[in-house]
Amino acid sequence: MSNKLSKEEKEILESFENGEWVSVSTPASLAKYKSAAKNTFKKDKRVNIRISEMDLELLQERALIEGLPYQTLMSSVLHKYVTGRLTEKNA
Repeated sequence: MSNKLSKEEKEILESFENGEWVSVSTPASLAKYKSAAKNTFKKDKRVNIRISEMDLELLQERALIEGLPYQTLMSSVLHKYVTGRLTEKNA
C-alpha cells in the first residue's frame, strides 16, 4: 500500500481492514447494479468508422497512457458522451 495516505485515509483503511464496515446494499439493489455493470461491458454491435490518422495515433497514445486498449478507450468516450457524462470544459 502507498505511504502517501493521509492520517484520515490510514484510519479509514485500518477500519475497513478490521471488518468494521457493513454493506447497506439490498439484494434488489445489488442485482440492479450487477445488471448495469454486465450491460456496460456487453458488446453486441460492431461499428466501422473512418477517422484521421492523426486522431487515431492520438487515441492510441492516450490509451497507452491510460493502460487500456484504444478501442476500449474509444468505446468509453462515446458511452460517456451519449449518456451526458462527457461535456466540454467550458460548458
